[in-house]
Amino acid sequence: MNIVFMGTPEFSVPCLRELIAKGYNISCVVTQPDKKGGRGRKIIQPPIKKLAEKYGLRIIQPKRVSDAEVEQTLLQLSPDLIVTVAYGQILKENILNIPKKGCVNVHASLLPRYRGAAPIQAAIINGDRHTGITTMFMDQGLDTGDIILQKSICIGENETAGELHDRLSVLGAQVLIDTIELIREGNAKGVKQKENNASYFPMIKKHMALIDWTKKAVDIKNMVRAFNPWPGAYTYKNGKRLKIWAVGIAQNGTENVRAGEVLEASVEKGIIVSAGRGKIIIKEIQPENSIKMDSSEFVKGYSIKKGDVFSV
Repeated sequence: MNIVFMGTPEFSVPCLRELIAKGYNISCVVTQPDKKGGRGRKIIQPPIKKLAEKYGLRIIQPKRVSDAEVEQTLLQLSPDLIVTVAYGQILKENILNIPKKGCVNVHASLLPRYRGAAPIQAAIINGDRHTGITTMFMDQGLDTGDIILQKSICIGENETAGELHDRLSVLGAQVLIDTIELIREGNAKGVKQKENNASYFPMIKKHMALIDWTKKAVDIKNMVRAFNPWPGAYTYKNGKRLKIWAVGIAQNGTENVRAGEVLEASVEKGIIVSAGRGKIIIKEIQPENSIKMDSSEFVKGYSIKKGDVFSV
């Protein structure tokens, strides 16, 4: 089977690696253009490009995948199937119509729940206990195509988005191979999504990671997990930003204090902060222009005491 693979970030790497390992013919890899980033604004190649180069695969990096030049290239390749995994561009009708057996997408949620660019973070923010992988035949909508296969997994109580991302990327590769075999055998039966159960979660922006201490402790904990490793949940103390990387929930009752007020700051107990309902135990914190550290280390090295207030 002649496959064109479209993907960009680390999440898509296991899928392409598994396709290569299984001996599928990858006639072309389509990924996003290189970009500048990090300190020094160095050129950063997409992870998928690095893997494709390792195996000598043909690579194209169009700014707009639906441009006529790209369309002609794909028509010449005459793929049986286009596979997309976190590619980062929406395919228009001219591209969707090229492969003989259709376009298949691997999505990191149990559709129709959490369509959009951040399904992993969405599941954690909402306190879900299960999520999974969906493969679907693509249409012109955003994650609205007919479902081919789904497989679910449990979400750990303290699991971060980064940890869940890594597990789902591996699961996605397994489900993709099963999906392609169904298509190859002519047994892939797409099932329409139930629109009344659909939900959407937007792309993550840095400002979304600002902690609202008036929320319930469990919601704050879920938020911290969801924004680890990027962009990192944060708060402010005396105008200085503090990133919060790991928290727990105190089991004792709520005191009549302000949301965001420090209730305890000691080497023995760490940092305990009042939420809108309940209390947060800060376990790992990162001061501005410094490194991550345990809260006990922060208490020893920085000015913090009972009665201080974290703010926006």
